[in-house]
Order: sequence, then structure tokens, then C-alpha cells
Amino acid sequence: MSIAIADPKMMTSSSSGRSLFRHTFALTRRSVVGRLRQPAVLAPAFIFPLFFAALGSASFNKLASDPYFTDNIATSFMNYAVAGAVLQGVLFGSTSAAGDLATDIEQGFFERLLASPISRTAIVLGRLVGSMVVAVVQVVVFLIIFLVAGARVESGPIGYIGLIGGGALLALAMSALMAGLAIKSGSPEVVQGAFPLVFVLMFLSSAFFPRHYMKGWYRTVADWNPMSHIVEGMQGFMNHDLSASQFAKSWLLPLVIAIISIAFALRALSNRLAAS
Repeated sequence: MSIAIADPKMMTSSSSGRSLFRHTFALTRRSVVGRLRQPAVLAPAFIFPLFFAALGSASFNKLASDPYFTDNIATSFMNYAVAGAVLQGVLFGSTSAAGDLATDIEQGFFERLLASPISRTAIVLGRLVGSMVVAVVQVVVFLIIFLVAGARVESGPIGYIGLIGGGALLALAMSALMAGLAIKSGSPEVVQGAFPLVFVLMFLSSAFFPRHYMKGWYRTVADWNPMSHIVEGMQGFMNHDLSASQFAKSWLLPLVIAIISIAFALRALSNRLAAS
């Protein structure tokens, strides 16, 4: 009778994978619960996007009478404003989550994690997955509020999936970028100081006003701004016609940014470990 002997390398790899999953899950849960326990910090990620959406709908609602707008952009400005609200809310939430990570570093909790038998990669992934979970909740809440206000996801279930998936991937990209800054600097002030730059980039996009009606340098900046293409991909999910380009803009583009940002965050973590 022969006895099969498991390869120690395979056992080690399998055990390492399970440990990474368990640690990531535990830290994700801590991140999400921590966010939900700070309603005062989480509130701006809901209040400001809804305020700007209401303001834009009241100010630019007459655009819906323009045939170009209704044929190529959205059936109503309320429908158009949904993607901008999602973008803004996710940016607020991702920056705030990275600020929490920087606070952990500043207060010494991060060092305690490093001293514990926990996967170093899970320390970063836990925050990122937590941001994605919160982003999914944000998008769902926004959709409920906008639907009550009169918006319609005319592409049906695929549109809902597209918006939720796009919001989650955008959260992954932005939270990874901000987490890299948090790990590299170890200062909440640096993370908060970087947010105005992202905020300006958002306003120089088509999140709140269509590029077709822009002129001059503002149009040039919006054309080259990746946020314009991401938000326009999301806006397309509100319409009848769906295309692969919408998924490429709202899913693939944030995913590419996420991969680069995650590499940056893990590199910052490696440098911090080497310096400690």
C-alpha cells in the first residue's frame, strides 16, 4: 500500500493563502465597523454629493431641452447627476478611510499590527476592501435617493451592476493611492492635504457639467482628465444604450489605476518595514 505525502511547499502556500484571507477579512471588518461608528466623518461623503446634485439639477435642468443632450448624454439632468454624486462620494469616503490608516500609524496601532503574527499585505488589503464595501453601500444609498427623486436607470439590472461595480473599483483605486500616501508619510494631515488636489481634478472634469458644452482651457483639461472618462462611463449606465466602452471607462480605467496605486501602497509598506 502506497502512502501519498503532501508537498510541504504546497501546504505552506495553501496555509499562507488562507491566513491572508482570514487576516484581510478581519481587518476589512474592523475598517467597515470603524467607518460606521463615525457618522460625523462619514456624513460628508453623503451630504455634499447630494447637495451638488440638487444644485446642478436646479441650475442646469434646461439642458434637457437640448436635443444633443437628450440624444447623446442623458434623458434628464437628474439622471446625469447620479454618476457625479457617486464619484464625489467615493472620493470623500476613500480619502477619509486613508486618513484613518494614517491615524493608526500616528497613534502606534499600525506598529502593533506589524509586531503581531499577521500578514503584512493584509494590513493594506483590509483597508482597501473596507473602502470598497463602504463604496458599495454609498452607491446603493445614492441610487435609492435618486430613484425616489425621479431618476431612472434606463438600462435595467446591468446599469445597476455597472454603477455599483464602477463605484467599488473607483474606491479601490483612490483608497490605494491615498493609503500609499498615508503609509509613506504616516500623517493624517498629508492625506487631508492631498485631497484638495483630487477635489480640483474632480471639478475640472465632466462630473457636474457635460464636456460638449465646455470651451477653452477648461474643455482641454476635462478632455485629458481621467475622471471625465470614468464618470462618463458611469453616466452611460443610466441610458438605454449600453456599450463595451462604458465598461472600459468605468471599470477598466479605475482597475488600471488601482493596480498602479496598490503597487505604490505595497512599496511604501515595504519601505516602512525596512526602515523600522
